[in-house]
Amino acid sequence: MHQPTASAITPTCFETRAKLDRQLSNDIAARLRAGLMTRGLATLVVSGGSTPIGLFEALSRIDLDWSRVIITLADERWVSPDSKDSNERLVRKYLLKNCAAKARFISLITVATSAEEGAEECSSRLSALPGQLDVVILGMGEDGHTASFFAGAKALTRALDLDTPDDCLALTPPAAPHDRMTLSLARLLRCEQIYLHLCGDSKLSVLTQAQQVGPVETMPVRAILNQLRAPVAIYWAP
Repeated sequence: MHQPTASAITPTCFETRAKLDRQLSNDIAARLRAGLMTRGLATLVVSGGSTPIGLFEALSRIDLDWSRVIITLADERWVSPDSKDSNERLVRKYLLKNCAAKARFISLITVATSAEEGAEECSSRLSALPGQLDVVILGMGEDGHTASFFAGAKALTRALDLDTPDDCLALTPPAAPHDRMTLSLARLLRCEQIYLHLCGDSKLSVLTQAQQVGPVETMPVRAILNQLRAPVAIYWAP
Protein backbone atom coordinates (compact mmCIF):
# COMPACT_ATOMS: atom_id res chain seq x y z
CA MET A 1 0.00 0.00 0.00
CA HIS A 2 3.01 2.33 0.03
CA GLN A 3 2.73 5.08 -2.55
CA PRO A 4 5.91 5.93 -4.46
CA THR A 5 4.88 9.47 -5.39
CA ALA A 6 3.28 12.41 -3.61
CA SER A 7 0.01 13.96 -4.70
CA ALA A 8 0.30 17.19 -6.68
CA ILE A 9 -3.34 18.28 -6.56
CA THR A 10 -3.62 22.00 -5.88
CA PRO A 11 -6.62 22.92 -3.73
CA THR A 12 -9.15 25.43 -5.02
CA CYS A 13 -9.36 27.93 -2.16
CA PHE A 14 -12.34 30.13 -1.32
CA GLU A 15 -12.59 33.20 0.90
CA THR A 16 -15.60 31.86 2.80
CA ARG A 17 -17.47 28.61 3.30
CA ALA A 18 -20.56 30.18 1.74
CA LYS A 19 -18.67 30.83 -1.50
CA LEU A 20 -17.30 27.30 -1.48
CA ASP A 21 -20.75 25.83 -0.88
CA ARG A 22 -22.23 27.88 -3.72
CA GLN A 23 -19.55 26.91 -6.22
CA LEU A 24 -19.34 23.25 -5.24
CA SER A 25 -23.12 22.81 -5.28
CA ASN A 26 -23.22 24.27 -8.79
CA ASP A 27 -20.36 22.05 -9.93
CA ILE A 28 -22.02 18.95 -8.49
CA ALA A 29 -25.36 19.87 -10.08
CA ALA A 30 -23.69 20.24 -13.47
CA ARG A 31 -22.22 16.74 -13.19
CA LEU A 32 -25.56 15.29 -12.07
CA ARG A 33 -27.28 16.91 -15.05
CA ALA A 34 -24.64 15.39 -17.33
CA GLY A 35 -25.36 11.97 -15.81
CA LEU A 36 -29.09 12.46 -16.37
CA MET A 37 -28.44 13.40 -19.99
CA THR A 38 -26.19 10.44 -20.77
CA ARG A 39 -27.69 7.66 -18.62
CA GLY A 40 -31.09 8.94 -17.54
CA LEU A 41 -29.95 8.45 -13.96
CA ALA A 42 -27.44 10.24 -11.74
CA THR A 43 -25.67 9.17 -8.57
CA LEU A 44 -24.28 11.18 -5.68
CA VAL A 45 -22.23 9.79 -2.79
CA VAL A 46 -21.94 12.15 0.17
CA SER A 47 -20.15 12.22 3.51
CA GLY A 48 -21.26 13.19 7.00
CA GLY A 49 -19.89 15.50 9.67
CA SER A 50 -20.47 19.21 10.12
CA THR A 51 -18.47 20.36 7.08
CA PRO A 52 -21.08 19.57 4.38
CA ILE A 53 -24.14 21.08 6.10
CA GLY A 54 -23.97 24.34 4.16
CA LEU A 55 -23.26 22.43 0.95
CA PHE A 56 -26.28 20.19 1.52
CA GLU A 57 -28.49 23.23 2.10
CA ALA A 58 -27.28 24.83 -1.15
CA LEU A 59 -27.66 21.59 -3.13
CA SER A 60 -31.18 20.99 -1.84
CA ARG A 61 -32.35 24.22 -3.47
CA ILE A 62 -30.91 23.53 -6.93
CA ASP A 63 -33.52 22.80 -9.58
CA LEU A 64 -32.87 19.54 -11.40
CA ASP A 65 -34.74 16.26 -11.86
CA TRP A 66 -33.97 14.88 -8.42
CA SER A 67 -36.48 12.06 -8.92
CA ARG A 68 -33.85 10.42 -11.13
CA VAL A 69 -30.97 10.96 -8.69
CA ILE A 70 -29.79 8.27 -6.24
CA ILE A 71 -27.97 9.46 -3.13
CA THR A 72 -26.04 7.32 -0.67
CA LEU A 73 -23.27 7.76 1.88
CA ALA A 74 -19.56 7.07 1.61
CA ASP A 75 -19.74 5.68 5.13
CA GLU A 76 -22.03 5.47 8.14
CA ARG A 77 -21.75 4.91 11.85
CA TRP A 78 -23.64 1.81 13.01
CA VAL A 79 -26.21 3.78 15.03
CA SER A 80 -29.94 4.39 14.75
CA PRO A 81 -30.87 6.79 11.90
CA ASP A 82 -32.33 9.15 14.49
CA SER A 83 -29.11 9.26 16.55
CA LYS A 84 -27.22 12.55 16.68
CA ASP A 85 -24.19 10.59 15.41
CA SER A 86 -26.00 9.32 12.31
CA ASN A 87 -24.82 10.56 8.92
CA GLU A 88 -28.19 9.54 7.48
CA ARG A 89 -29.93 11.85 9.93
CA LEU A 90 -27.73 14.69 8.70
CA VAL A 91 -28.51 13.95 5.05
CA ARG A 92 -32.25 13.73 5.67
CA LYS A 93 -32.26 16.98 7.67
CA TYR A 94 -30.16 19.16 5.37
CA LEU A 95 -30.15 17.59 1.87
CA LEU A 96 -33.29 15.53 1.26
CA LYS A 97 -35.62 18.53 1.30
CA ASN A 98 -36.72 21.39 -0.96
CA CYS A 99 -36.03 20.39 -4.59
CA ALA A 100 -33.91 17.42 -3.51
CA ALA A 101 -36.73 15.85 -1.50
CA LYS A 102 -37.57 13.73 -4.55
CA ALA A 103 -34.17 12.02 -4.65
CA ARG A 104 -33.90 8.33 -3.79
CA PHE A 105 -31.75 7.61 -0.76
CA ILE A 106 -29.95 4.32 -0.10
CA SER A 107 -29.33 3.84 3.61
CA LEU A 108 -26.24 2.06 4.91
CA ILE A 109 -28.00 1.06 8.14
CA THR A 110 -30.01 -2.13 8.60
CA VAL A 111 -31.80 -3.76 11.53
CA ALA A 112 -28.76 -6.01 12.09
CA THR A 113 -27.13 -5.63 15.49
CA SER A 114 -23.65 -5.11 14.01
CA ALA A 115 -22.14 -3.64 10.88
CA GLU A 116 -20.55 -7.01 10.11
CA GLU A 117 -23.98 -8.68 10.16
CA GLY A 118 -25.50 -5.90 8.05
CA ALA A 119 -22.83 -5.84 5.35
CA GLU A 120 -24.55 -8.32 3.03
CA GLU A 121 -27.82 -6.40 3.01
CA CYS A 122 -26.03 -3.09 2.47
CA SER A 123 -24.14 -4.60 -0.44
CA SER A 124 -27.43 -5.79 -1.92
CA ARG A 125 -28.89 -2.29 -1.64
CA LEU A 126 -25.83 -0.75 -3.29
CA SER A 127 -26.25 -3.06 -6.29
CA ALA A 128 -28.99 -0.61 -7.38
CA LEU A 129 -26.23 1.87 -8.23
CA PRO A 130 -24.88 1.96 -11.78
CA GLY A 131 -21.33 0.74 -12.34
CA GLN A 132 -20.03 4.26 -12.70
CA LEU A 133 -20.94 6.87 -10.08
CA ASP A 134 -21.26 10.53 -11.07
CA VAL A 135 -20.05 12.38 -7.97
CA VAL A 136 -18.37 11.34 -4.73
CA ILE A 137 -17.91 13.94 -1.98
CA LEU A 138 -15.39 13.03 0.69
CA GLY A 139 -14.16 14.77 3.81
CA MET A 140 -10.97 14.24 5.76
CA GLY A 141 -10.34 13.90 9.47
CA GLU A 142 -7.58 15.53 11.48
CA ASP A 143 -5.95 12.08 11.58
CA GLY A 144 -5.91 11.77 7.79
CA HIS A 145 -8.83 9.35 7.47
CA THR A 146 -11.48 9.63 4.77
CA ALA A 147 -14.74 7.70 4.43
CA SER A 148 -14.18 5.19 7.27
CA PHE A 149 -10.63 4.35 6.23
CA PHE A 150 -8.97 4.71 9.63
CA ALA A 151 -5.29 4.06 10.31
CA GLY A 152 -4.91 1.02 12.52
CA ALA A 153 -8.28 -0.53 11.66
CA LYS A 154 -8.09 -4.30 11.15
CA ALA A 155 -10.13 -4.17 7.93
CA LEU A 156 -8.16 -1.27 6.40
CA THR A 157 -6.15 -3.44 4.02
CA ARG A 158 -9.33 -5.04 2.72
CA ALA A 159 -11.09 -1.66 2.44
CA LEU A 160 -8.25 -0.24 0.32
CA ASP A 161 -7.79 -3.33 -1.87
CA LEU A 162 -8.47 -2.18 -5.44
CA ASP A 163 -9.25 -5.76 -6.47
CA THR A 164 -11.89 -6.39 -3.81
CA PRO A 165 -15.33 -7.45 -5.07
CA ASP A 166 -16.91 -5.76 -2.05
CA ASP A 167 -18.90 -2.57 -2.61
CA CYS A 168 -18.96 -2.02 1.15
CA LEU A 169 -17.62 -3.57 4.31
CA ALA A 170 -17.74 -3.26 8.09
CA LEU A 171 -14.85 -1.47 9.76
CA THR A 172 -14.12 -0.67 13.41
CA PRO A 173 -11.96 2.42 14.02
CA PRO A 174 -9.32 1.85 16.71
CA ALA A 175 -10.12 5.15 18.45
CA ALA A 176 -13.29 6.76 17.05
CA PRO A 177 -16.62 5.61 18.50
CA HIS A 178 -19.03 3.21 16.75
CA ASP A 179 -18.53 0.47 14.21
CA ARG A 180 -18.84 1.72 10.65
CA MET A 181 -20.14 0.66 7.27
CA THR A 182 -17.97 2.08 4.52
CA LEU A 183 -17.91 1.91 0.77
CA SER A 184 -14.70 0.27 -0.39
CA LEU A 185 -12.00 2.31 -2.08
CA ALA A 186 -12.55 0.34 -5.28
CA ARG A 187 -16.25 1.31 -5.33
CA LEU A 188 -15.59 4.97 -4.55
CA LEU A 189 -13.08 5.19 -7.40
CA ARG A 190 -15.56 3.98 -10.00
CA CYS A 191 -16.84 7.51 -10.48
CA GLU A 192 -16.64 10.49 -12.80
CA GLN A 193 -15.45 12.95 -10.15
CA ILE A 194 -14.32 12.96 -6.53
CA TYR A 195 -14.48 16.19 -4.53
CA LEU A 196 -12.44 16.41 -1.33
CA HIS A 197 -14.33 19.03 0.71
CA LEU A 198 -12.25 20.62 3.48
CA CYS A 199 -12.77 23.55 5.85
CA GLY A 200 -10.44 25.10 8.40
CA ASP A 201 -6.73 25.92 8.61
CA SER A 202 -5.97 22.69 10.43
CA LYS A 203 -7.34 20.63 7.53
CA LEU A 204 -5.01 22.46 5.16
CA SER A 205 -2.09 21.44 7.37
CA VAL A 206 -3.24 17.82 7.41
CA LEU A 207 -3.65 17.90 3.62
CA THR A 208 -0.12 19.25 3.19
CA GLN A 209 1.18 16.36 5.28
CA ALA A 210 -0.91 13.81 3.38
CA GLN A 211 0.45 15.10 0.07
CA GLN A 212 3.98 14.22 1.12
CA VAL A 213 5.39 10.82 0.24
CA GLY A 214 4.47 8.32 2.93
CA PRO A 215 2.54 5.15 3.74
CA VAL A 216 -1.19 4.99 3.12
CA GLU A 217 -1.52 3.00 6.34
CA THR A 218 -0.77 6.07 8.45
CA MET A 219 -2.85 8.59 6.44
CA PRO A 220 -5.47 6.66 4.43
CA VAL A 221 -6.63 9.79 2.54
CA ARG A 222 -3.47 9.21 0.49
CA ALA A 223 -5.33 6.34 -1.17
CA ILE A 224 -7.61 8.97 -2.72
CA LEU A 225 -4.93 11.56 -3.42
CA ASN A 226 -2.40 9.23 -5.03
CA GLN A 227 -4.52 7.20 -7.44
CA LEU A 228 -5.15 7.58 -11.17
CA ARG A 229 -8.53 5.88 -11.55
CA ALA A 230 -10.79 8.84 -10.77
CA PRO A 231 -10.18 12.60 -11.01
CA VAL A 232 -9.95 14.40 -7.68
CA ALA A 233 -10.61 18.09 -6.99
CA ILE A 234 -9.93 19.64 -3.59
CA TYR A 235 -12.12 22.53 -2.40
CA TRP A 236 -11.04 24.38 0.74
CA ALA A 237 -12.33 27.33 2.78
CA PRO A 238 -11.25 28.79 6.14
